[in-house]
Amino acid sequence: MSSIYNELERRGMVEQATDAERLRELFGTGCVTFYTGFDATADSLHVGHFMQLSIMRMLQKAGHHPIPLLGGGTTTVGDPTGRTDMRTMMSDETINHNISRFKEQMAKFFDVSEGSVTFVNNADWLRNLNYIDFIREYGVHFSVNRMLATDAFRTRMERGLSFFELNYMVMQSFDFLHLFQNYNCILQLGGSDQWSNIVSGIDLIRRIEGKEAYGLTFKLLTTRDGAKMGKSASGAIWLDPQKTPPYEFYQYWRNIADDSVLNCLKLLTETPLDEIERFESLRGEEMNSVKEQLAFTLTELVHSREDAVLSQQASRALFSGRGEHDGMPSTELFVSDFEGGLIEILDLLVKCGLAASKGEGRRLIEQGGISLDDEKVDDIYVQIADDRLKNSVVIKKGKKTFHRAFMQ
Repeated sequence: MSSIYNELERRGMVEQATDAERLRELFGTGCVTFYTGFDATADSLHVGHFMQLSIMRMLQKAGHHPIPLLGGGTTTVGDPTGRTDMRTMMSDETINHNISRFKEQMAKFFDVSEGSVTFVNNADWLRNLNYIDFIREYGVHFSVNRMLATDAFRTRMERGLSFFELNYMVMQSFDFLHLFQNYNCILQLGGSDQWSNIVSGIDLIRRIEGKEAYGLTFKLLTTRDGAKMGKSASGAIWLDPQKTPPYEFYQYWRNIADDSVLNCLKLLTETPLDEIERFESLRGEEMNSVKEQLAFTLTELVHSREDAVLSQQASRALFSGRGEHDGMPSTELFVSDFEGGLIEILDLLVKCGLAASKGEGRRLIEQGGISLDDEKVDDIYVQIADDRLKNSVVIKKGKKTFHRAFMQ
């Protein structure tokens, strides 16, 4: 079994490792059981989870055993890392629903058949703890001074850190200990912002069990200006097609900056490195085919090959001006949406979800950001006849957002 660690390094995935040489050895000599945590704060995974999912897939294919830890317990507290306010409390019903959706989406990324993966929910052990016994046995191993000095808590201290949130690091550390004791899990993976939490868990295992465990963090997926990748003008890029339709998902990757394309191919796909290296000399319009490859590969992975084909066809049509609409996000209008056979442009923008309000729609038009069938809209009082909608119109918002409105 060859070591996968070298491949992770060559692709630029590794940020920090507690013991790189030992991990390289472990990956090369046997099956490593590892885990990654996912707090169920929404009913869908998003692009920010891509790195975790990609690395879990790569490690599993290399013969190692993944444990996706679903945070039914920790979600009730919330990780303060990188936050300026406390997480909104969620009901148990909502958390359990979100967990079920996560499991469905993870099945797209790696083998979830019996024996290939172990799903766990930390509510199964955290919710049954006796608080006094827990603090007596494990709390004594945590230095509050050291915890408050970590990046995880420093930013929250400026706004006010609750004792409730202070428990998060202790709970996550206990998760690692529990998995070490019950599943022989010796490695925790996480984003670079999780380093303090991971090291804390390793330290707890050393203190309780007198044995070594390991941590590996990967680079966060960021844009060229350092912002976390996964946001568009309309919000987060979700893996759920009801929240981010396949066409919009495809377009997000098709339109990323040229200097981010090759990095995304390395981090998110299994495209061979020698093939990616051949793309390094491409510039300008030559990069469009590489962007298409990235967008198609990820859309096929997250949704389906059919969705990827339709999205690619629609995208190419828009770039060429041919105007095919298959795969484009669409809104169907009805007779009740019209008054005297007409609908105002501001109402149309709101119904299609291109503007949150008429006020926002007015600003978009005044700034020159709306077109109908490639014709710039410069009048906020424009009305569209229902007859025109029967042939459908394509609304363009900004440079990259397209939407079809139609009547049957």
